[in-house]
Amino acid sequence: MNRCGDPVTCNASSSSGVSDDVGGQGSPVQATASASGPVRGDFGKFWVGQSISNLGSSITLFALPLLVYELTGSAVNLALTTAVQFVPHLLFGLIIGAYVDRLDRKKLMITVDLLRVVVISTIPLMAALDSLTVSWIYGTGFVMSILTIFFDSSQFAAIPSLVSEKDLVTANGRIQASFAGAQIAGPLAAGLLVSVLPISGVVLVDASTFLISAFSLAAIKKRFNLVERDTTSPSSLWSDVMEGLRYVMRHPVLRDISLMLALANLLAAPIYSQVILFADVQLNASRSETAFIYATGALGMMLFGLMAGRIRKRFSFSTVAKWALIIESCLYVVFALMTNVWLAMIVFGLMQGHGILFNVQTSSLRQLITPNQILGRVMSIAAVLAWSAIPLGSYLGGLAIEATGRPDQIYAILGGVSLIIPLFFFTFTELKRAEKHILGTEVEADQPTINLPDNRLSAS
Repeated sequence: MNRCGDPVTCNASSSSGVSDDVGGQGSPVQATASASGPVRGDFGKFWVGQSISNLGSSITLFALPLLVYELTGSAVNLALTTAVQFVPHLLFGLIIGAYVDRLDRKKLMITVDLLRVVVISTIPLMAALDSLTVSWIYGTGFVMSILTIFFDSSQFAAIPSLVSEKDLVTANGRIQASFAGAQIAGPLAAGLLVSVLPISGVVLVDASTFLISAFSLAAIKKRFNLVERDTTSPSSLWSDVMEGLRYVMRHPVLRDISLMLALANLLAAPIYSQVILFADVQLNASRSETAFIYATGALGMMLFGLMAGRIRKRFSFSTVAKWALIIESCLYVVFALMTNVWLAMIVFGLMQGHGILFNVQTSSLRQLITPNQILGRVMSIAAVLAWSAIPLGSYLGGLAIEATGRPDQIYAILGGVSLIIPLFFFTFTELKRAEKHILGTEVEADQPTINLPDNRLSAS
C-alpha cells in the first residue's frame, strides 16, 4: 500500500513509558480534547460525514475512468486520468499546506466541500449539453485534486481537536477504516448505478455526498484551530513553506519518518501498481477474480484500521510500526510465491492490512509531535516526500518486470530489500524511541528550538 500523510494516528500509552497526560501545557492536543470518546459527539459527526463523502468519492473514482474509456477507448487516456489527479500534489502540495495553516480550517473545509459540489457537477451538466470532452474531464479532475489537497491538509490538522490524545489512534484508525470500506462499496454501488443512470450522471451522487460532508462539518461546535495564528508579525507564504520544511528536516523523528516512507514507497510502488499483471501472469486470474483481490485488500485495510487503536494501547508506537512493516515486507515474498488465486486474496488482504496499520501509527505520531499551527504544512510536506518516490518506483519496477517477464521474482526481491528498511530505521535512528519526542515530554523539552511566529518549538 502506498504510504502518505493521510489522517492516521498514534497515541502514547503507558506501555511505552509515556503517560496519558503527556501533553501537559506543552501539548496543543490535551487542552481541548474531547472527553466523550472517539465515536460520539463532534468526532461522531465528523466521522459520519467523511465516511459518506468517501463513499461518493470512491464511486467517482470508478466512474470517471469508465467515462474516459467510453469516450476514447484509449489506455493512454486512462493513464492520463490518474496522472492529472496526481500532478497537483507535487506542484502545489507544499504551498497549499502552508496556506491552510493561515486559515480557519473548519470554514475552509466547508467552503472546499461546496466548491467540489460545483466542480464535479459540471460533468453531468456538460454531458446534458452534449459538450462533454475528455479535456473537460481532465480539467475537472485537476481542479478536484487541488481542492482535495486543501481539504485533506485541513482534516489532518483538525482531528486532534476532536478527540482526546488517548483516543487519537482509534479515531484515525476509524477514518482509515471508513475509507477502506468505501473502496469496497464504491465500485459495487457504481456498478449498480451505471445500470440505471448514464455514467456522467453517476458523479452527481458524489456531489450530494460533499453536501452532506459540509453540513456535518457545520454541525460541529469545536474549532479546528487549536492555536491562533499570530497576525502581529505576518510572514510570506514562501517563508511559511520553508519554515515547515526546516522543521521537518531538523526534527529527528519527522525527518526519519519521511525518509523511511519515501524508501518504502519506492519499493512498494511496483508491487501494488502491477497487481493486475501479476494476477494475469502468475495467478491466471479472471477479471472478476482480480477484482476480488482488490476487494480483499480493501477489507484488510478496513479491519486493521478498526483494530489499530486496540493494538496501539497494548504496544508502543515503535513496536507496532516496526512489526507492521516487517510483516508486510515478508508478505510481499509470500505473495510472490502464490499460484492459487484464493490464497493470494488472503495474503493480499493481510498485506494491505499491515500497510494501513503502519500508516496509522506513523501519521498519528506526526499529529502528536507537531505543533498544531504547522500541522497543515507538515501533512503536505509528508505527502509530497512520500509520494515523490511512487512514480519512479512504479516506472523502474515496470521496466524490471518487462525485462525479466517474471513478476514473481521481482516481487520476491523487492520484499527482501523492503525488510531492510524497518530493521535499519527502528534500530539505528531516533524512531526506536519516537514516543519520547511527543510534545511536552522530557526529551522534547530538552531539545534545541527554532522560532515560529507565535511560539518556540523544538526541532533538532
